[in-house]
Amino acid sequence: MAQPVLAVVSVLGNDQKGVVAQFATYMAERGINIQDIEQRVVRGFFVMDMRVDLADLSCDLSELITGLIDLGKAIDMEVRVVLQSEKRLKKIALLVSKEPHCLEQLAGDFQHHKLHGDIVIVLGNHPDLEPLATSAGLPFAWHSADDLEKHFDWLQKSLEAHAVDLVVLARYMRILPPRLIAAHRNRIINIHPSLLPYFPGASPYKQAFESGVRVHGCTAHFVTEQLDQGPVILQDVFHIQVGADSLEDVKRKGLELEAQVLSKSVQLFLDEELVVVDGKVIFKPGISRFLKG
Repeated sequence: MAQPVLAVVSVLGNDQKGVVAQFATYMAERGINIQDIEQRVVRGFFVMDMRVDLADLSCDLSELITGLIDLGKAIDMEVRVVLQSEKRLKKIALLVSKEPHCLEQLAGDFQHHKLHGDIVIVLGNHPDLEPLATSAGLPFAWHSADDLEKHFDWLQKSLEAHAVDLVVLARYMRILPPRLIAAHRNRIINIHPSLLPYFPGASPYKQAFESGVRVHGCTAHFVTEQLDQGPVILQDVFHIQVGADSLEDVKRKGLELEAQVLSKSVQLFLDEELVVVDGKVIFKPGISRFLKG
């Protein structure tokens, strides 16, 4: 029996009749065995991931991939093919300022193999977190943000030099310019300390404490040019004991939750369990499950 040659074929696009049949027929005609398949439709958007065995492929691999992409274009679907033998760790840049909690959580989760990626650089606008990064074995660089344009020029060059797949704002505390956002569309994740759209902007813990709300939380979202309005990935909450909790109690609860929610959102991205469609995040568990092992 031939050794399996495994790949994952992903198909994304507006839902329509006959998509599964067309792709299944196309692959069967070329000697491909579909081992597993996962599909779903969310708000009229079709998502399908197939694990296939190419061991008995009857045509050239490049011809197959080109044919699948062309089939997708003919029905207005995006198609991606990932060979399991060629899977690589995604490269991540962490952007930080002075607060350590998110960097600590992410570094620890990577060290314990909870996150499947490679932190290639930690970039700061202050030097404060360099000891923390160094102790975790992570390369660190920083550039003052006193002159924002020079800082963003440096940041852009650093991200390009490391060819990063994902940028994580681990409490970076600066608003990125449109040029950086455009260069990494749907590949920049931020953590905001409120349940957006409530309490956007600065000092959300203070706003929540002074307003007397009993439930507060945080939001991990993709960054867009509109401040704190990007597609939401995850949200979680904690309770405030009004009259008993101080502002510092609220902040302490919030910081701990921020780090956990940000790390979980990074995990979902690295495991390819989400896709952004029409400004909304759709979860797609198929490909991460297929590529593990």
